[in-house]
Amino acid sequence: MRFFRPLVSGVTYRRWVYLILGAALSVPYLLLAVVAMPSLVPFATTMGWASLAGFVVMLVVLAATAFLPAVRVLEAAAVRELLAQPAPGRGGLRCAAMFVLHVMAGLVTGLATLALPAGFGFAINAVFTGRLVDTPDFQLTVPRGWASAWLPAAFVAAFVVLIYFVWALGAVLRRAAARLLGWSAAERIAQLERRTGQLAERTRLARELHDSVGHALSVVTLQAGAARRTLHTDPGFTEEALTAIEESARTALDDLDHVLGLLRDEARDRTPHAGLADLPALITVTQQSGTECRVEVQGDVEKVPAVVSREVYRILQECLTNAVRYAGKVPVTVALAVADGQLRAAVANPLGSARPSRGRGGRGLRGMAERAELVGGKLSAGPVGESWEVVVTVPWGNR
Repeated sequence: MRFFRPLVSGVTYRRWVYLILGAALSVPYLLLAVVAMPSLVPFATTMGWASLAGFVVMLVVLAATAFLPAVRVLEAAAVRELLAQPAPGRGGLRCAAMFVLHVMAGLVTGLATLALPAGFGFAINAVFTGRLVDTPDFQLTVPRGWASAWLPAAFVAAFVVLIYFVWALGAVLRRAAARLLGWSAAERIAQLERRTGQLAERTRLARELHDSVGHALSVVTLQAGAARRTLHTDPGFTEEALTAIEESARTALDDLDHVLGLLRDEARDRTPHAGLADLPALITVTQQSGTECRVEVQGDVEKVPAVVSREVYRILQECLTNAVRYAGKVPVTVALAVADGQLRAAVANPLGSARPSRGRGGRGLRGMAERAELVGGKLSAGPVGESWEVVVTVPWGNR
């Protein structure tokens, strides 16, 4: 039953430990209030006023010590581990208020935790002796025997009530910790935005690796196979193939080093170094794999914004990789047109022998579509007659 859940829940006893920690922290402040201050000012006022002054001084000292860095770390750790409430460990008035609440609530809970077991012992003794309290200054007697047998039961009931009190007080302190030490709504939004940015960056880097390294490996695989077949019959072609392998591997290593540098957040130029200006080199590497590649460029690609140039370059690289990997040695046509604040890029090649597999698409097509959407463009890919055609259109003027 839910009513009995606080009695057996581990949350209750974690909160109790948190409050007992507050009681332990209150000991030096309590000694200041009830011992040090009354002993220093008895000549100036009565003992009652001295104790009140000691209590006020205790609160002041308690709040002042809450500003210490070590206290802030301790309170944040206690809230996080014992109240199961994530807290960034704020300083200032918020942490001071939480520390004061913790210590004062712990003081009350600690006194009750000590008093009730002791009272239970006195109640058991009173059943047989008739004396519940017996000191030189005060005595409290009760009937002996069964007439006072209710006293131990009352203390047991009070201890059960204390358990519920600890559970409820811990819940109140947990909410107070969330309000005082927890993230504000603006901070949570900022944290989510940072996390979203990190995930987007990782996704972009994954696309960079997929496109650059995938293209290089496709070229290297084809060139290595060709070099193996012509090693003894055509040394000149073999040398060209090995040169293409060397250049492709070097380019892939440069891209890999660049991406790893971004992942390590190194202090280096974070601007990706591949764009439409590097298209001739990409075409050359593709041609060295034995694929006939023709390029048509209209307009000035230097006018294309850097981010658009980068993403479209990667799209073209993926298209050429797919053509080499799936269609075989078929002619590929790349057409670029830049005019009126818009870039249109199209890659077309015969479907070749891998026609059925090309229509299903995979991570490459999804990655190209995501790149196009990232810069506000559109991408279409699919068979057009006997050819496979990818068209990407990216406007950037007047946006």
